[in-house]
Amino acid sequence: MKRDITTLTAYLALAAVCVIWGTTYLAMRVGVQTFPPFLFAVIRQLAAGGLLLAFLLIGRKAKLPSRKDIWYQSVAGFFMISLGNGLVAWAEVHIPSGIAAVICSLEPMMVILISLAINTGERPNIPIFVGAMLGFAGISTIFAEDLAQFSNTGYMLGIIATFVAIIAWAGGSIWLKNRKTQTDVLMNVAIQMFSGGIWLIPFSLAFDDLSSVTWTSDVALPMIYLVVFGSIVAFSCYLYALRHLPIMIVSLYAYVNPIIAVILGWVILDEKLNVTMGIAIALTIAGIYIVNRGHQLRDQWKAQVTS
Repeated sequence: MKRDITTLTAYLALAAVCVIWGTTYLAMRVGVQTFPPFLFAVIRQLAAGGLLLAFLLIGRKAKLPSRKDIWYQSVAGFFMISLGNGLVAWAEVHIPSGIAAVICSLEPMMVILISLAINTGERPNIPIFVGAMLGFAGISTIFAEDLAQFSNTGYMLGIIATFVAIIAWAGGSIWLKNRKTQTDVLMNVAIQMFSGGIWLIPFSLAFDDLSSVTWTSDVALPMIYLVVFGSIVAFSCYLYALRHLPIMIVSLYAYVNPIIAVILGWVILDEKLNVTMGIAIALTIAGIYIVNRGHQLRDQWKAQVTS
């Protein structure tokens, strides 16, 4: 009975992750429309990381990790938070939240492809190759729908910034994977968010227009939502689901997030949603699934060969 309750709770936690992380693109889009985007990301990450650090250090009496581990997490924070999150915040000033979400859904695929690229002893198998082609065909279909927008410099730079963001996130993920640490996962996340916010300060000073910063409800409400739910609550639910469910099931959130983001952008912000967009999203999500499946098959084949 207790096991059934734990499993049910884990599925509810996963559902929360799917919904909350799917809504963060909309919240970010609303927030950065009237507020400097990098400053918005600075405040969000410092607040979320600071609150989580305070909880761990004061509430749980946890200790800070070694300087070496702090440095590792800070480097990851630069790539995954400062570039990964900060550039998406800036991009959403110029591109719809739904398009940003669909591009960001390529992150798991990008991690696998970069890992294969830097490991010269491995080549993509057929499922990985086919999945990558499908995923990028989906993204290309979205761009084909909005070719006229590319004459807008802001739109084009927003697309480029989002792609740089997912490459940076993938690079940070690989950096962490190759550097094992015994530090508590929540402590690592807190350091990544807080250091990512600090790394973002020079971006804000260099690129934001800080001369007329206005704090309104259109900024405060998305900010509070992203700090409390988008960062702290959702990630706690993610860790709980990961602890009690198979990773293949937990990874489903990556396929649900862009769908929720596109629908919300269409309903609330009147962003484009038509048959072509639906086909593009289906192609992209199918590509991500096939790449992940191909990666799992590769691991299974390796295990059989070495056993």
